[in-house]
Amino acid sequence: MHRVLEGWRPTVDETIESLLPRTIDEGYLADFFGEPTYAYDADALQRALSDPIWELLDRGGKRWRAVLFLLFVEAFGEDPEAYLEYAAIPEILHNGTIIVDDVEDGATHRRGGPALHHAHGTDVTLNAGNAMYFLPLKIITRDPGGLSAELRLDAYEMLMYELNRTHLGQGMDIRWHNRKGIDISEAEYLEMCACKTGCLGRIVARLAAIVTDNREHETAVAAYTEEMSIAFQIADDVLDVEHALEEGGAFGKGVGNDIREGKKTLMAIHAVENAPPAEAARLEEILSPTSA
Repeated sequence: MHRVLEGWRPTVDETIESLLPRTIDEGYLADFFGEPTYAYDADALQRALSDPIWELLDRGGKRWRAVLFLLFVEAFGEDPEAYLEYAAIPEILHNGTIIVDDVEDGATHRRGGPALHHAHGTDVTLNAGNAMYFLPLKIITRDPGGLSAELRLDAYEMLMYELNRTHLGQGMDIRWHNRKGIDISEAEYLEMCACKTGCLGRIVARLAAIVTDNREHETAVAAYTEEMSIAFQIADDVLDVEHALEEGGAFGKGVGNDIREGKKTLMAIHAVENAPPAEAARLEEILSPTSA
């Protein structure tokens, strides 16, 4: 799998760069976003959009969402090369969500460097992250695959549905780590993961089924990627406790992020349900905010 990811990553990055160049000029802005009513400030947009986004992208990331999309396309009997711009959609969305998440969580590091809001300011960072929610819609509008109007509408509606569910998951997660105590059920935690993390997995699978017109398989592949994404989130929670090192470290994040933020992970839920009362109370105290 590592060989597959490494083989596709340069192509995925080249595709993203074709949609959001490292160097922005007036010609690109007019072509991609439309002619200005008055005048674009290309230098401002370079510094406010392209620079912070590419700083994050160049730090790493496996691009597995884009690659999985291409593998689904191939499994559906189509040429992955013909759908590269669509493969960029979940990758752009993913990076947009982690930019915004880092601001909301007060993260210190991401992928071995300072979280973007520490390097570029909260205002620039939030705007860049939010822009990455909307760039994928331009890809559907530009229709690089020559899809029918029906399939383009299906793709739009799918993205709107899944992105709304993303914010349901994020809302639950934020509320949980901002209140005292751990009174969340395992089912509620899994639903949060299915919304927050699972949505990007479902987008990968559902988009591949839509653009290749294999709708009969859409539900099955979406269920598969949702479960894979939930497993990924649980593993990420474990890694945050076990392997996160100071100054980003090998894991790429600050030390003990989830504990410092008071995240109510599956490990914490399980511990509170099974530990002796005094130990459970101590864990709840550690993970509680100073005020709630």
